[in-house]
Amino acid sequence: MSNTSTTPSSPSNLTATTAVTTAQPSIIEDFLNKIPLPRWALIAIAVAVGLVLLLLLICIIKCCCCRKKRKKKEKVAFPSTNGSPTQATLIQPDIDDLEGGLQNEKRGQLQYSLEYDFRSQEMKVGVKQAADLKAMDSGGTSDPYVIAYLTSDMRKKYETKVYRKTLNPVFNESFIFKIPQAEIAESTLVMQVYDFNRFSKHDIIGEMRIPLGDVDLQHVIEQWKELTEASKMEQERLGEICFSLRYVPSTSKLTVVIVEAKKLKRMDAHGLSDPYVKVQLILNKKRWKKKKTSVKKNTLHPYFNEAFVFEVPLNLIQNVDLVISVWDRDKVSKDDQIGKLFLSCRATGNQLRHWSDMLANPRRPVAQWHSLQPVEDVDKTLGLKTRFKLSLPNS
Repeated sequence: MSNTSTTPSSPSNLTATTAVTTAQPSIIEDFLNKIPLPRWALIAIAVAVGLVLLLLLICIIKCCCCRKKRKKKEKVAFPSTNGSPTQATLIQPDIDDLEGGLQNEKRGQLQYSLEYDFRSQEMKVGVKQAADLKAMDSGGTSDPYVIAYLTSDMRKKYETKVYRKTLNPVFNESFIFKIPQAEIAESTLVMQVYDFNRFSKHDIIGEMRIPLGDVDLQHVIEQWKELTEASKMEQERLGEICFSLRYVPSTSKLTVVIVEAKKLKRMDAHGLSDPYVKVQLILNKKRWKKKKTSVKKNTLHPYFNEAFVFEVPLNLIQNVDLVISVWDRDKVSKDDQIGKLFLSCRATGNQLRHWSDMLANPRRPVAQWHSLQPVEDVDKTLGLKTRFKLSLPNS
């Protein structure tokens, strides 16, 4: 029997054994130990990189989903003529299409009647009833009434009573318009349906326009007509005027001949006017000289044939504005301006053309018709300064 003796291991030996069996570094640990950064910094970098990768992944997934939805929306199956579905692409309507849809929106119908008396030259306009009007109030109704007028005399307007909370009002009202037979072809009857609002501006539901030149007034007319979208603010017809210009450079004489006017705006209660014309020269935006014609009583088509001579030196003709204004004489109150226009080197359109023709053809009269313009517009363009007297040599 052999005796085996066990030799106790020393502490140094135990340490060596442990070091051999447990202290082998991994590849990752060895790689991290080589990086010259503290451990907390490495962890922060790793977290940041992970967040970035996560955000990129979310974005990619979202883009893919949106692309699939878009493809589904762009292709819609419609039945074709042979029974098999066909693919059509949905097109987003543009602004013009949307505006066209609003303009084509149903606004209702209006029944009216027309009767013209050739002896008295009066037209009787009947506003009968409306149907299926567009609802303008929050409760699904409207408070409609009708305004009627002729474009040849927009000062004279008639309106019906207001009917509360209805889309199918029955008016049964008639109005008499005084209109000469000669003006029928150039006049339009306008009937506008409004929604009454007690505390705010009245809203227009729609309108109908009837060119009288297209209507056979030999018979009484009664019919229904669809309402359309109201037109923009229309330019009121003020009338036309014919005059001639002649400039002679050698004598510095500017001759203005006021020939006639026609289709002037009615200014008096009886449907006529008492017109006369003022001819004014403006120099460097300051009033200089003026003259006026005689007054023609009770007419919208006055004939003047009156000449006025102004002395304008050649060196000033480029800076002069010639202002032609038509007035209505009123014995009781202040005279009213019907309309005006100006000609000069800074004018535009027909006025500039007429002035240029005068300068290009010295000593020869140049005549032309012009449409009168609103007084406010012309005054704003002229930008007149304070009145003054300018003395010229040999004037």
